Amino acid sequence: MSQLKIWFAASEVVPFAKTGGLADVAGSLPKALKKMGVDIRVVMPKYGMIDSKYTSQMKFLGSCEVQLSWRKQYCGVFQLDYEGVTYYFIDNEYYFFREWYYGLYDDGERFSFFSKAILEVLPLIDFKPDIIHLNDWQTGMVSLLLDAHYRHRPDGFYQGIHTLLTIHNLKYQGVFPKSVLSELLDLDWRYFNIEGVEFFDQVNFLKAGISYSSCISTVSRTYAEEIKYDFFGENLQGVIRRRAGDLYGIVNGIDFEVNNPETDPRIYVNYNKDDLSGKYENKRRLQEDLGLDVRNDVPVVSLISRLVDQKGLDLIKAMMSELMDLGIQFIVLGTGDKHYEDMFKHAQYQYPGRVSANIKYDGTLAQRIYAGSDMYLMPSLFEPCGLSQLFAMRYGTVPVVRETGGLKDTVEPYNVYTREGTGFTFANYNAHEMKDAVVRAIEIYNNKEEWEALVKRCMSRDFSWTNSAKEYENLYREILKKFNI
Repeated sequence: MSQLKIWFAASEVVPFAKTGGLADVAGSLPKALKKMGVDIRVVMPKYGMIDSKYTSQMKFLGSCEVQLSWRKQYCGVFQLDYEGVTYYFIDNEYYFFREWYYGLYDDGERFSFFSKAILEVLPLIDFKPDIIHLNDWQTGMVSLLLDAHYRHRPDGFYQGIHTLLTIHNLKYQGVFPKSVLSELLDLDWRYFNIEGVEFFDQVNFLKAGISYSSCISTVSRTYAEEIKYDFFGENLQGVIRRRAGDLYGIVNGIDFEVNNPETDPRIYVNYNKDDLSGKYENKRRLQEDLGLDVRNDVPVVSLISRLVDQKGLDLIKAMMSELMDLGIQFIVLGTGDKHYEDMFKHAQYQYPGRVSANIKYDGTLAQRIYAGSDMYLMPSLFEPCGLSQLFAMRYGTVPVVRETGGLKDTVEPYNVYTREGTGFTFANYNAHEMKDAVVRAIEIYNNKEEWEALVKRCMSRDFSWTNSAKEYENLYREILKKFNI
């Protein structure tokens, strides 16, 4: 079987840049595929915020020009080999030496440049992939650009290259004024239609990827089904249903080497499923550090999240006092919408020694919360895959989740009679159902022997990238087979 060549394009990759789960996937999936013998190379922007310990090791390969309509923009290419994977960084300080990654006034221009650069640099680095694996809206225009400008070039370099777009979260789409079509991307107006890139008289980068990529995947089987319908479809359900035959759901994994309670240097004490005494010590130290009452008999419930409505925080808001009446301690870590930040700050004020509101991002504290908590709450309105429940189970923290997207695919409801399952779930977006799931979890928590058996079962589950990477490899080959390569 011939070796696959994959050009993996993402706007953020751990450990170089991160705002969310995309970066975790882009940092760990290529590593898993590389170990399986796939020639996979990763391309991302060279942001000014990348740590100098990485930039100092990068090698400059050369530069080319990227045409944005009438302008020619400099495009430098740097290379870094890191943990067995080759990374390429697209350099243009005007576009990427900024104060943040996204949400800037010229994102349409910045990621038009990046999308063109993804294609333009391939001859420069002498790499012709079988498939360009695109991720989210920031790379969504690549498939259309490949069709419109590159595939039929006289030198034939781009012939036979196909594309896979992975949707990590359909809510974020990259919608910009329609002028970007001609002023930046130099695309014909024939693409500006309901089956192309048009979206309420604007241009939608993610829709372009869905419409023109060879195949589409998303990050769990349940989410792949959900987004065909109005509630989850974010106004793209029509084009998704049209491409349903080319849509696949592959659940994300996590990096089991980095996230290993037995070796993780970020947590207080290392432990494994055969000896949970270290987990109890992590709980004690976490309570001390966060100003909570140090008690082992009280369940610590945690939430690490962007504080936005998608995450089901309205359910917590409606039920906060009743949850606290159950005798729990509650830890939150994250930033987001001010009214949610204020809600958790107020809860900390209202319940001293029982609620810890950490309104910030702190990677080390996140690992300590996963290791030191008893339960992990994810009452999401929708959740394409979710990684937090996987991290939680890896560290023996039992998830309490709503049955949606990847949460439904990865958390098996606990059965009190057979003692099977890995967590506590509820079906409807309802605050009382969420509270009932927490109550069921506490009932089992109060039986130490049964609870420890559940914790060990969570820690025994394999959510490494091994299985999912194999599914991606099979999908790559399916795409090539489909197009008779």
